[in-house]
Formats: sequence, C-alpha cells, structure tokens
Amino acid sequence: MNVTISPSRVRGTVRAPPSKSYTHRAILAAGYADGATVRDALWSADTRATAGAVDRFGGDVERLEAESDGGTAALEIDGFAGRPGVPADVIDCGNSGTTMRLVTAAAALADGTSVLTGDESLRSRPQGPLLEALADLGAEAESTRGNGQAPLVVTGPLAGGEVSIPGDVSSQYITALLMAGAVTDEGIEIDLETELKSAPYVDITLEVLEAFGVDARRTEDGFAVDGGQTYSPAGSEYAVPGDFSSISYPLAAGAIAGDEGLRIEGAHPSAQGDTAIVEIVDRMGADVTWDREEGAIEVAAAPLEGIEVSVEDTPDLLPTIATLGAVADGDTTIANAEHVRYKETDRVSAMAEELGKLGVETTEEQDSLTVHGGESALEGATVEGRDDHRVIMALALAGLVAEGETTIRGADHVDVSFPGFFDVLEGAGVDLESDLDRR
Repeated sequence: MNVTISPSRVRGTVRAPPSKSYTHRAILAAGYADGATVRDALWSADTRATAGAVDRFGGDVERLEAESDGGTAALEIDGFAGRPGVPADVIDCGNSGTTMRLVTAAAALADGTSVLTGDESLRSRPQGPLLEALADLGAEAESTRGNGQAPLVVTGPLAGGEVSIPGDVSSQYITALLMAGAVTDEGIEIDLETELKSAPYVDITLEVLEAFGVDARRTEDGFAVDGGQTYSPAGSEYAVPGDFSSISYPLAAGAIAGDEGLRIEGAHPSAQGDTAIVEIVDRMGADVTWDREEGAIEVAAAPLEGIEVSVEDTPDLLPTIATLGAVADGDTTIANAEHVRYKETDRVSAMAEELGKLGVETTEEQDSLTVHGGESALEGATVEGRDDHRVIMALALAGLVAEGETTIRGADHVDVSFPGFFDVLEGAGVDLESDLDRR
C-alpha cells in the first residue's frame, strides 16, 4: 500500500495505542503462567508473532474483543505453566526482533528442539550473543548459517546459572534471559560485559515481571532472577499501558502542524524510556503540557529550534526526532545512535536518505545523525518506507508540512506497531489518500 499525504494541519483528540513492548512481555508472561487475561493489548503483526509462539509451545491465545480505535484487544491466554512444549512446526517470528529474542530463550526451556526464523529483515539481525549465553547456561543454540543470525535451532532444557553478555547490542537479550530464568531450577545471574544501552526496556521487563509475581533485580554487575518462581498476576489479569513510541508521532504532528492544538489521551506514566519525547518536544520549543494523573498530553505548534539529544536509551525515537529536526531552525544532532542501525532497517541511513529526497540536508556519522533544518526546505516527493513502521510514520509527519504531495511506498507496514495510524491522522484532519482508496 502506498499513501499520499498533502500539507495538513492537525487538531482534536487522538488516543495512544497500547504499548508494543509491554504487550510482547505480557503475552509471553501469561504463557509462562497457567494463564491470564491481558487487557488493552496491542494486536499488531509483531505481537501476533509472539502470540503464535505461545500457541506453538502448547498455550492458547484467544482474542476476545477488538476496540473501535483499531489494534486494541483483550486476550484470553491459556499458558504452558513454565514448561513450553516442543513445537510441532517452525516458529515464524515475522519481522519482530522482540519476538525472536524473547522466544529463543523460552525455546531453550523445552525438552527438545525448536526452530525459529523470520522475514528477510529479521534474518539479518544479530542473535549471536544470546545464542552464546544460552549455550553457556546448558542449552544448545546455534545459527543454521553460522553467522549468529536466524534461522536458529535451539535445544533444551536450559539449566540456568551465571552468564556474561554484552549490554550494548540489544537489551532484549537481558529481557529474554530474565523471563526464562524465573522458571529454571537454578535461576540466572547476568553479568554485563559492556554498558547497557536501551536500559529503560529492561525496566519495562522488571515492571511486567513484578506484575506477574516474579522477583527479578538489578545487581552490581547486571541483573538476576531466582529460579523456581511461578508467573501469576493479581486477579489473573494484566492491563497494558499506552505506548510512548507510538505517542511520539501524534505528539510530533501537533508540534509541527497543530495550530489549534492536539490532545493525546492514554499517556499514563510508566517505565518506558520513550516518555522522553515529551521533554524533547518541549526543549525544541513546542507548547506542550502533560497531565500525568489524567494521562493526557496537550500540544500545539510553535517555532522549533534544533537541539542535541542522545538516543542511547531511546532508539525508537530517532526517526521522529529526525523529522522534528527537519522542521526546526538550526541543527538537530541525534547522538549515541549506532545501535539504531540494527533495527528493522538501518534507521540512521534510512532517515538520512529518505529525508534527503524531501530536500532535507543531513550529516551522517556511524554513531550520530545531524539534521540541518535551517538549511532545508521540505518539498513533497516519493519516499520508501523501507519495510519499517517507524520510518514510515516519521516520513508521514514530514508530509504534513512539505510543499506539495508526499507519497510513502509500502506504508502498510505500520501494522507492526500502530495498525490504525493513518486512520488516526485522518481523524485529526490530515488530507491523505492510499492507493487502496482508488480501487
């Protein structure tokens, strides 16, 4: 699907979709349990992949209802009680790196062999450190191509114990080990070999584990979780909070095109590092207020100024910040960004190249991206979504203020994290058309 956006202003009220990060963890945690109801879950391509893995392990995920705002569902999950069965077929993780990493550790608990794969993009992403850690903990885990990338073959059972792992490749390795470690006999103690990047995502994991009755903790050198624990949320239910990675898009839309102001609901505080986007937009000069108790953000457009910001702990914000920088006066430097190159695509290069098609000047370094907003004039063009939901949504924001029409190719990939994204934009007043509309 291709979507064409004409210059538009946004207004009114929109609602944040549920958090993808929390939903992944909650679905798998309910799988580790006897079962649970997960309310306000994000039902997207990525989270469906995690639900499919729970099914493969012998659980059952049933979607009870879908809300009118698209992509939100209540899930009734029968779990496998901490002991995943050996899958009868290959586990296809689609495009979801979170699914592959969390499920790889779960597969190591099974008394047999599991095979995991994904799409072309996912098969290019690094899994080696996690495979090595699982092998050190008593499982067999290898890449079929011998390059640390999927397809993966994992044979359990996992014994547990102490393991060291780098912290600067993916925080998802730590999440995977903590979630699986709680149901091993020995538990798992993780020593970090390097500084942990994307640390707030592990905070999310600790928060979800606590909600499911599992005790995991930080240590002097990393993290630890005792074995022999049982996943059991209070009242057998868990509610997913709103997603600040996704909130970044309507928030940025309001900052650059919300002359009359835009209200975003469902923005309750949580452990998500991407809540930093509220401060970033404020620092750049937008008129923004966040009522944390009510869970509502009010944002209005104002002249923006370039800033320097680190995405060491908030890699998913880089595309949004890059677009804000294209609109701002002066330079916006996005630092500590090398790990953002190992997402669904190399998002540093993707944003530099695609914004370049729209007339934006950038300077790309291995660990940073500088957007020269003062030297740029946004002009409509045809850009590639790169099969990356976050790149697509960030480019859609640029289309709001570019001169002329902006066409985004492959825009249907927003289904990965924000299935109703274009409906939300239309509801806020954006003039857009998809090629599906013409059929």
